[in-house]
Amino acid sequence: MIQHLSKSHEVTVASLAHTQQELREGDPLRNYCSEVIAEVVPSAVRWRNAVFALPSPFPSSASYFRSARLSLRIMEAWRASPYDGVMVHCAFAAQYALPLHGGFWIMDYGDLDSAKWSDYAEHLAFPLSAAYAVESTKLRRFERLVAESATHCTFTTRGECEAFRLLGVSKPLAIIPNGVDARYFHRQNQMPSDSKVIVFLGRMDYFPNVEGISWFVRELLGPIRSRVPAAEVRIVGANPVRAVKRLAEISGITITGFVPDVRPYLTDAALAIAPLRLARGTQNKILECMSMGLAVVTTPQAARGIQAKEGEHLAVANTPEEFIQSTVELLLNPERRSQLGEAGRLQIESTHQWSASMQILDDVLRSVSR
Repeated sequence: MIQHLSKSHEVTVASLAHTQQELREGDPLRNYCSEVIAEVVPSAVRWRNAVFALPSPFPSSASYFRSARLSLRIMEAWRASPYDGVMVHCAFAAQYALPLHGGFWIMDYGDLDSAKWSDYAEHLAFPLSAAYAVESTKLRRFERLVAESATHCTFTTRGECEAFRLLGVSKPLAIIPNGVDARYFHRQNQMPSDSKVIVFLGRMDYFPNVEGISWFVRELLGPIRSRVPAAEVRIVGANPVRAVKRLAEISGITITGFVPDVRPYLTDAALAIAPLRLARGTQNKILECMSMGLAVVTTPQAARGIQAKEGEHLAVANTPEEFIQSTVELLLNPERRSQLGEAGRLQIESTHQWSASMQILDDVLRSVSR
């Protein structure tokens, strides 16, 4: 998105990083920006901010992203040269835009995090369930406040757009589907016919990913291996938490941690899984795997944000038994998984290309800047 905007606009990016290393990894952004305003806020400081916000009406999840220094630098830059417009990605970052007056303001929610916290409250045990319920209520109020200040609001899926309407705020809305760079995520060699590697892709400190892959390995992998003994699981993603690292104690489970390029870890796999039982918005991990020509087995929750047909472009399992069955069938049938993978790749090329999404963004920008 930033690369696209830089072609016809002067772009300033403001963001946070957890570490100096993460800050350095963002250096390529400077190739597309007139200025990058970034501050390092370590995880310990973020969690302290979140805890201190617990008794306040301000959402702890937004406090996690609070930085007085970043706020000051944004304000100084704006005073020196006021922006024609501001685009905020996710409600947590809106705290930095609320003080800026003038021009237009696009609130890119992506998906509604208050609804996500509500989902967590339903699936977690007490006291976490109560904590997430309270946070969902606080964040919902904040999302409404942000929406009232915005000129235009955008979402990644129609479902998230409909959920927003329940906030009762009347604003122009647009759906900008997540895209994938199909030229980058492209298989260079032939799909292996004898592979028994099942790959899972995603950040491994993100609760739905942790819960999903833990459920798959603990509950579903045994029945799968009873029919396909050679089945292996490769977990590819940064920052694996302790619960994920413990999965490596099971034979045939590989955990990579952070890798600079995920493609080599997908190329020799038989199929990809997205066993998420908690999921909102569009799962980029599924888009990337489909773009690589991998057959994907997923849940209805994770498939909702993908413009694809069940059974034609990816396999959607409604029950644990269906997930086991679909995985086994694809492991044992190279022709079927090749067919599903090729169909998925073609679907990505037609419906989830960044070029189409960026055209929608351009239309939104034209409408708000008139």
